[in-house]
Amino acid sequence: MTASGHPDRAALFYEDPERVRWHDQAIWAVRQNRDRGAAAVPEWESLRQTAAEIKAHTLSRLPDYLEEFEDRAARLGVVVHWASDANDHNTIVHGLLRDHGVTRAVKSKSMLSEECGLNAFLEARGIEVIDTDLGERIVQLRNEPPSHIVMPAIHLRREEIGELFHREFGSEEGLSDPDALVEVARDQLRRQFLEAEAGLTGVNFAIAETGGLVVVTNEGNADLGTALPRLHIASMGLEKVIPRLGDLGVFLRLLARSATGQALSVYTSHFHGPAPGGELHVVLVDNGRSGLLAREPMRQALSCIRCGACLNTCPVYRRSGGHSYGTPVAGPIGAVLSPARDIEAHATLPKACTLCGSCADVCPVKIDLPRALTVLRADAVRAERGGTRTRWASWLGSQLLRRPGWTRLAARLGRRLLHGVPSAWLERDPRMRGRVLPEVAEKSFRELWRERRDEASQ
Repeated sequence: MTASGHPDRAALFYEDPERVRWHDQAIWAVRQNRDRGAAAVPEWESLRQTAAEIKAHTLSRLPDYLEEFEDRAARLGVVVHWASDANDHNTIVHGLLRDHGVTRAVKSKSMLSEECGLNAFLEARGIEVIDTDLGERIVQLRNEPPSHIVMPAIHLRREEIGELFHREFGSEEGLSDPDALVEVARDQLRRQFLEAEAGLTGVNFAIAETGGLVVVTNEGNADLGTALPRLHIASMGLEKVIPRLGDLGVFLRLLARSATGQALSVYTSHFHGPAPGGELHVVLVDNGRSGLLAREPMRQALSCIRCGACLNTCPVYRRSGGHSYGTPVAGPIGAVLSPARDIEAHATLPKACTLCGSCADVCPVKIDLPRALTVLRADAVRAERGGTRTRWASWLGSQLLRRPGWTRLAARLGRRLLHGVPSAWLERDPRMRGRVLPEVAEKSFRELWRERRDEASQ
């Protein structure tokens, strides 16, 4: 475990204060849209509670529902594959594409494929993969990961996108009008759709009762990407299954409003079996999910429906950017998912949180992210090599709090010491960088209380 991680990557983002400012404003505007969308639904809190209960029930019987989904999907002509980890998933997808002679595939946005590193895996084996979501296509052309679950290129200025399109597509130099940029992208992507030999998608919801898949988009790229090729491969995390078709409406009413404030996403596509003459393969992926399922409160994180609401409200994410997390999923949910799988590799993420609780307030399925982050902070301390500073500080704190006299003495000494702490010393701790200590009161609360008590008694 090293001192590098989120603080250092966030510092890189903060080197452009103007970007930080408008990134914060843009993300917060989406949070405000969410609030207006939620306020328009009188039963909003009831929907959140129902969604949380459906997810909790599903996770308590996850193997049963997955087997039910596999059975029902097979009856519809769907071929279901099981993948234990990212490499297994990528190998299965590559094998299917290879067996069908595919050299070019189009993909709609899939955070699972980002998690598994699918694009790089396939391209290393001679298969071109074109992301068809506009934001995903932009970051793909820049050779960087998405910075947001729903808005992958939100960290970029439109002028930067114009420069990218000029360089990659030969569009007009200096183009920055959003509508014009969309036209350039549409013209380029249309050709990719027509030439594709396979369509790759993620899965928003899989219905155990029917064996069907549901994919939610705003651009229709999943529809077009799977309508023309004869081969459709859908990658799905184990947690995406829901018990009944009747449950779907609950999540659809929550998803778009939580993500962008829309009443409903533009496209909600249902796949119940392959297209005539085509094939539909579903790859069910574990990749550490079983480990999360076995441990509370990490299990709750599997309820996530990837709306991005926790990112949009998080004061840390808004000011540090998605790439500072160094994980496929950024923000509060990413700060739980990745450290829960590998605490040593992502020890700084649980600390990149103020524990303000705003993420739990807006989560449509009521995931208690602050609780999970608190547990992971303890895991990070236990995982530290050499033990040292944090362990000693925790031990000393526990000793002080057990002894009121020591606590009072430490408070008096601490007030005096804080007056003279140099800022350079604070900067040595990544968690203190960029922070300013408040002015230290001359008297403690205990001293003020005693003075007022004495004055009142006179």
